[in-house]
Amino acid sequence: MVLCVVIHRENIHQMPQILEMAEELGADYLELANTQYYGWAHVNRDLLLPTKEQFKQAEEIAQAFKEKVAGKMKIYYVVPDFYEDRPKACMNGWGTTFLTIAPDGVALPCHSARDLPGLECPNVNDYSIQEIWHESKAFNFFRGFDWMKEPCRSCDEKEKDYGGCRCQAYLLTGDMYMADPVCSKSPEHGVIQQAIDSAKVAAISKSDEKPLVFRNSKNSKLMTSVIDTDD
Repeated sequence: MVLCVVIHRENIHQMPQILEMAEELGADYLELANTQYYGWAHVNRDLLLPTKEQFKQAEEIAQAFKEKVAGKMKIYYVVPDFYEDRPKACMNGWGTTFLTIAPDGVALPCHSARDLPGLECPNVNDYSIQEIWHESKAFNFFRGFDWMKEPCRSCDEKEKDYGGCRCQAYLLTGDMYMADPVCSKSPEHGVIQQAIDSAKVAAISKSDEKPLVFRNSKNSKLMTSVIDTDD
């Protein structure tokens, strides 16, 4: 049995209870998936992003429990991007491993790829999978390293992280060619600290807390507006 629990500021303090629940249920595999801040999570980031202190405490509890149940339960703890100093290799490298087909037939190199401008993501109703994978503009867009700006282009880690997440770079900087701001080498790394600081202020000032914005047709334009104007 596999359990996947999404972790955010409203439940991270319940880490001991979450682990106990998994043990009581006899889970074979537990994924503790800290929220990654895209889409609606991005809109609600100030309400969902744990403080660094909360994150560290929860991680310590999870790692201690992992040692306790070694050999009986596998635990995978997904660190939130904002508390890393290097970006993840998005989708294991753009166009190297994954092909996602959306319900409308659009083929995507990653789940959020159609948020990026100019990719012209193909549809499986119009092209074969072979054509999409090898020939489409979208799947070739960020393959290799020629598209990279500095500091990624000359970085000795580019073959490890491929410059990080293109969607996150676009979301946080407005430039999909920019180094993922999660990377401490990125010239835009300051936006990550701003987000962490903003979430910490929101966690302290609960009296001024805004309600969560839920995903529905009424709020769709709001999300677009927030993302388009986000710094």
